[in-house]
Amino acid sequence: MSKTPTEAPAQATKPNIMVIISDDHGYADRSILAVQDDVTTPALDRLARQGTSYENAYVTAPICSPSRAGLAAGCYQQRWGAHWFTDSEVCPAGVPTIAELLRGESYVTGYFGKVHYGSEHHGDRGTPPQHGYDESFYGLAGESMGRLNYLHHSEDAVDEYGEAAYPMAVQPLWNGEEPQELEGFLTDAIGERARAFVAAHADKPFLATVAFNAVHNFCWQLPAAELEKRGLPAFEDWNPGAGEYLDWYDGAVSPNLEHGRDYYLAQLELMDVQIGLILDQLDELGLAENTIVIYLTDNGGSTCNYGVNLPLRGTKYTLWEGGVRVPFLLRWPGRVPAGSTTAALASSMDIVPTALAAAGASPQVYAHCDGLNLLADGGLADGHDALHWDCGWQWSVRRGDWKLSWVEPGSPVADAIRQVEHAEPGSGYFLANLAQDPSETTDLQAHEPQILAELIELHGQWKAGLVPAGPA
Repeated sequence: MSKTPTEAPAQATKPNIMVIISDDHGYADRSILAVQDDVTTPALDRLARQGTSYENAYVTAPICSPSRAGLAAGCYQQRWGAHWFTDSEVCPAGVPTIAELLRGESYVTGYFGKVHYGSEHHGDRGTPPQHGYDESFYGLAGESMGRLNYLHHSEDAVDEYGEAAYPMAVQPLWNGEEPQELEGFLTDAIGERARAFVAAHADKPFLATVAFNAVHNFCWQLPAAELEKRGLPAFEDWNPGAGEYLDWYDGAVSPNLEHGRDYYLAQLELMDVQIGLILDQLDELGLAENTIVIYLTDNGGSTCNYGVNLPLRGTKYTLWEGGVRVPFLLRWPGRVPAGSTTAALASSMDIVPTALAAAGASPQVYAHCDGLNLLADGGLADGHDALHWDCGWQWSVRRGDWKLSWVEPGSPVADAIRQVEHAEPGSGYFLANLAQDPSETTDLQAHEPQILAELIELHGQWKAGLVPAGPA
């Protein structure tokens, strides 16, 4: 039964900003798309019906650390040397994050969920309290092979897992600057903490960054009641006595994990429930009309974790479309068209200037950003002319309908991805017309030498112009 919204609290005209980030969500895995008949995502479908869906939205990297760094700053993370897992970090102190910028506009700021910009540890700039967040509840995935356990976070769990504690990611979480243990389902805890923050600050403009670790592997880490309800068997985390980690891991990813897709869908559905509760709360508190809600995932869906990116080619780790084009939903009732889809070329970097512009900040405050205000001129902006990616061993550029990718032949990184993640990055140049061939099946470089030359030059100019970011 629907609830009647309460009277909206007295609040400045500045809109609230709610940024919801998932982890490795497949491009095709939303029920509103009707691409996969096994997917149920009513909350994400609700956002799409009440807002605008960006069908050409991208993140700045096909892996989470550099992608999250670029999103937080609204800039290409390559400006401070972040390209891949090996060199990624959050933006340096001279480059403000979205939280620091909005706090300067009198926003209260909260961060809830996964943190993984690079190698951050407690007290580093990469932790939310050190880059602009007033309140936070988070786990440092950089301390545990890029993941957070869905069920266990305590010193007892660390002792119990022993050698396996690091890859199984069971370290205690953090509440601001203080450690916090949690033996329970992390997805629910992230949603609960986000809603508590909203309830506590309903009378002032807020930024809430909600970073679910779902649907990152290992998705079998589900509450026992959920496994029973869904008829799924328990699958044990790595036991060091059972074999070498990489051998065990190979059996825990596609195509080797029995019920792998079912575990993934369970995590997706349970995250969707928490998103729905957040949207319900905004309605009940009378905040929905004055809250910008943005949903996206941190990189392309992970096919080794049973995500589906159709009709796109490729997966997380690669610069095929399936590695960097992501679900991206924007809702702001009365300001953003409801139930619409736009083909505008958009980027996760656009979140910072869009939020700052909506907050009434001077354009000079975010003029250093590489992102664009998606709501320019009171409507939807036209989008970017071009976007670039650079992982060191692979790069790509999209201009209009044309996309050029390059992968270093013989790259040891590419070989490792093939062997461990069962993904194919490609090799050498590949030129595609995405309007005619969104699945990147046909290499046109031999047929379009002029386009090939232009895109090589365009990307070279972009790379040469990557001076350090930050306000002048």
